[in-house]
Amino acid sequence: MTGDPRLPSWLTKPLGDPDMVGRVRKTLTTYNLNTVCDEAKCPNRVDCFGRGTATFLILGDRCTRDCRFCAVTHLDPVVPDSSEPAAVANAAKALGLKHVVVTSVTRDDLPDGGASHFAETVHALRRALPEAGVEVLVPDFRGNAAAIDTVLASRPDVFGHNVETVERLYADVRAGADYWGSLAVLSRALEQGALVKSAIMLGVGETDEEIEETLADLLNAGVEIVYIGQYLRPTPEHHRVARYVTPPEFEEWERTCRSLGFAWVSSGPFVRSSYEADAAFARVRGRSRQQERDA
Repeated sequence: MTGDPRLPSWLTKPLGDPDMVGRVRKTLTTYNLNTVCDEAKCPNRVDCFGRGTATFLILGDRCTRDCRFCAVTHLDPVVPDSSEPAAVANAAKALGLKHVVVTSVTRDDLPDGGASHFAETVHALRRALPEAGVEVLVPDFRGNAAAIDTVLASRPDVFGHNVETVERLYADVRAGADYWGSLAVLSRALEQGALVKSAIMLGVGETDEEIEETLADLLNAGVEIVYIGQYLRPTPEHHRVARYVTPPEFEEWERTCRSLGFAWVSSGPFVRSSYEADAAFARVRGRSRQQERDA
């Protein structure tokens, strides 16, 4: 079977505020920054830019891996820019962000996978925006415990790492990654008291039973915030879409996740792991504070 199913009617997005989109793009250009919104061809980028926010992509725009679902460029990476952490902080301050999400390309070429660069970025954001929430979405660091600990020591408010898909599809969709290794990253974050987040995409070829198993594995790994979205093929060279999951199905998965005990669930065709991340953080933090008061 070749090609993707015809794009359904529910996969359309309104355009964002053009003035705000322009402001965000001008700020990113001023500070010479990349976003995962653009590099990964996120369908929400105009919406997010239109609301005055973006997800910063650090450590360059070239990934050392070539996952078949991802649009980020696979080329020899560049030397990390030591001024980038400060640039991210300055851009976030210029945009007036209350919650900042930072992710990166995978840098298997670096001894620590770029963990120290993540930590420096978190510290820079704390200095520039002490009241803002700071969320990191990290690669797997090839299971390097010291690298994971370096990021955790910077005390981000949310520690995210996406498993992306079910175990059976890893070899095809996430070559170079390991399902159980990703779960170990999440578990290590939990052990150190972090608020842990992950995401999976549907429509890659998984079964309902495999989704249920993956959700159970995420819960056992300590994930409190889970995002579930539709895989959209960025180019014809990428992994094909097996099917488009309907909005009612996403609603059912959200109910399933809530019944399992996740603190926050966002499930829908356009859901991505950094989309409206501020709402998830505020809700889960508020719930934790209420539990402390009730204890």
